[in-house]
Amino acid sequence: MKRILFTGAGGSPATNFIRSLKKAPEPFYFIGVDCDKFYLQRAEVDKKYLVPKAKEKDYIPVLKSLIKETRPDFLFSQVDMELEMISKYRDELGVKTFLPDPETIKICQNKFLSYQKWEQAGIKAPKTIMINDRSDLKRAFSEIGNKLWIREIKGAFGKGSLPVTTFKQAEIWVELNNGWGNYSAAECLDADSMVTWQSIWKDGELIVAQSRKRLYWEFGNRVLSGVTGLTGTGITVADDKVDGLAQKIIFAIDKKPHGIFSVDMTYDNQGVPNPTEINIGRFFTTHQFFTEAGLNMPYIFVKIAFGEDYPKPSRKINPLPSNLAWIRGLDFLPILTDMEKINSYERELEKRRTTL
Repeated sequence: MKRILFTGAGGSPATNFIRSLKKAPEPFYFIGVDCDKFYLQRAEVDKKYLVPKAKEKDYIPVLKSLIKETRPDFLFSQVDMELEMISKYRDELGVKTFLPDPETIKICQNKFLSYQKWEQAGIKAPKTIMINDRSDLKRAFSEIGNKLWIREIKGAFGKGSLPVTTFKQAEIWVELNNGWGNYSAAECLDADSMVTWQSIWKDGELIVAQSRKRLYWEFGNRVLSGVTGLTGTGITVADDKVDGLAQKIIFAIDKKPHGIFSVDMTYDNQGVPNPTEINIGRFFTTHQFFTEAGLNMPYIFVKIAFGEDYPKPSRKINPLPSNLAWIRGLDFLPILTDMEKINSYERELEKRRTTL
């Protein structure tokens, strides 16, 4: 039985991975670590341990001691900061990983560095300017327009993001978050038109990819930006433009991709998908959606990591049917359904209204 060690084990991203592997046709032994003593309690693992935060100096020493003690066969993380540290010390940890090149991780975890790569490759992306001081912010309004998307260049779940329409709004936001040198300003696209192209690669070969569109952000009406990083409902989609562009977006950063590349794109007002970031080395949070629909990407990923035969999908790109829906939220189990069933309730309501 393979022993797998997860970091951030009490978080939703790791839980979706663990639940996916529990649906695999072979058993696994799960070891979970988390830096939050409360999150740790909800980790769905066989054994659990508290660890320091990744930014603390003893994070790696503690992780090494646990690896030596628990003897995992594989180490995986769904947390950017921990993944960055694991990547840096991968050769010293004494456990198997399946990660992209360290330089690729560095670039993809920095949204401005990613943008520079796409710009150099001639890929249309929201124009972005690094905000080091107030003169950069003024230039952003002059060159990009009167509506900007201000966000941190590192971090997940829409961290530090806010749409602004005036210099004063932007200045206050950056100042409030001590963001000079850590924030960028970009063209503001419609956050409701985002699609993710989640893919697994092995030494430059695409193994499988599946697209998903987010219909809305859960709790989006409770934050200033409207973006929480928490998908409310996602649906499977297939778009040839997305499929071709996603691969160009990846190759612009890494000519020989290896591991997980989850490309986030947003459609502009011309209907062209624009890259906004690559979630590198990890799946998007709600990847259990694909597992329940019949595409267990975590299991495929683990089998490839061990050099073993893996269940071949019916096709490499978008093997799942379109318009499957994954509905989720706080304190209830996710629901797998489809848009036809969802829309049937609207049609029934309209029919009822005609009889009133």
